[in-house]
Amino acid sequence: MYEEYYGFRERPFQLTPDPAFYFESVTHKKALSYLGYGLNQGEGFVVITGEVGSGKSTLVAHLKEKLDDERMTVGEVVTSALDDDEMIHVAARSFGLDIEGGDKAAALAAIELFLHEEARNGRRVLLIVDEAQNLSIGALEELRMLSNFQLGSHPLLQTLLLGQPEFKHLLAQSEELEQLRQRVIAAHHLEPMQPGEIEPYVEHRLAHVGWDGNPEIDGGIWVKLHKATGGIPRKINQVMTRLLLMGAVEEQSVLEADMLGAVLEEMNGDNSPEAHSETVAKPRPDRDLPAAEAIARARSEPAPASSEARDKGLLDHQIEAIEKAFAERDKHMAAMRREVQKLAASRDQAGGALPPDADKRLEAIERRLDEQEQSLRHVLTMMIDYFESQATRAAA
Repeated sequence: MYEEYYGFRERPFQLTPDPAFYFESVTHKKALSYLGYGLNQGEGFVVITGEVGSGKSTLVAHLKEKLDDERMTVGEVVTSALDDDEMIHVAARSFGLDIEGGDKAAALAAIELFLHEEARNGRRVLLIVDEAQNLSIGALEELRMLSNFQLGSHPLLQTLLLGQPEFKHLLAQSEELEQLRQRVIAAHHLEPMQPGEIEPYVEHRLAHVGWDGNPEIDGGIWVKLHKATGGIPRKINQVMTRLLLMGAVEEQSVLEADMLGAVLEEMNGDNSPEAHSETVAKPRPDRDLPAAEAIARARSEPAPASSEARDKGLLDHQIEAIEKAFAERDKHMAAMRREVQKLAASRDQAGGALPPDADKRLEAIERRLDEQEQSLRHVLTMMIDYFESQATRAAA
């Protein structure tokens, strides 16, 4: 919606990792340097950790674009809670090896044969393991064992481990991982972006989708945006998406600090259990929110038997809610036009003078317009929450 209003080629703040939007902050530049050093060594483990949403996956996607496909084979594993046997089979599948049954010995033999063939063809092999904090100690030990494969004195496999801060702590403190720890040749923890990096980051992503200065962004938002997000890229993306949506809905050519404040207040309300319960369970007493009630009913009804049926049912409710919201708006707009026409007729009859109660009637019209605007904004916010949660579940 907002990308069309502002003339963007695509959404600049999507949550899915895209190397095309890679922004080299200070901490990401350091991480890339450590990665480059580690890959040049051609052995052992490289470890990159960071908070959720800090840009680990985008960093690795950017790295992969720089690798020479003719000289490097890359396998990728996004882990759930894997044990040692499962880790071996998942690693084999990441290299396209089809291992029948659950024979661990056969899987290891197939991986070793594959690594030897790649080495003879002059290709190095890199295994990227994301969400490493989900791995068991046994699974991590199996990865260490895979790093033992050699052709003469030449190591055949290098592993890049990506994880959240708890993985950093596990690796540093676990006595059982001492041997793996000795094979880590480079490590870096992604820090949040600094306050001075927020504006370049936002403008970098906007420029990538064709931003030409519309909307203009008030310089007063940057400090507030950093404070609200802690400098975490994914959180910045979420807030900027909401801010641009508000700007498009309100047809604003300037994104101002008070608009950001309203977005943050709205998001904080969405995230608090009390506010969420109040919003979903009952209509707000001061506003007419039939669409919000429809969404609330959609969320509270028993789920259908299958996830596909549930998603379809929820989507139908969302569409119905939007239709009701706009129908309600059209009804109120028609009533307000009639009220304005009555005021104009009264003025004409009085020879150009407005009736005594004109101010109160105009205030009532403005108040109803504000209520309709808030209603639609509330519905759009709930819609975004719904589709973002669906996208997150799909990605997981």
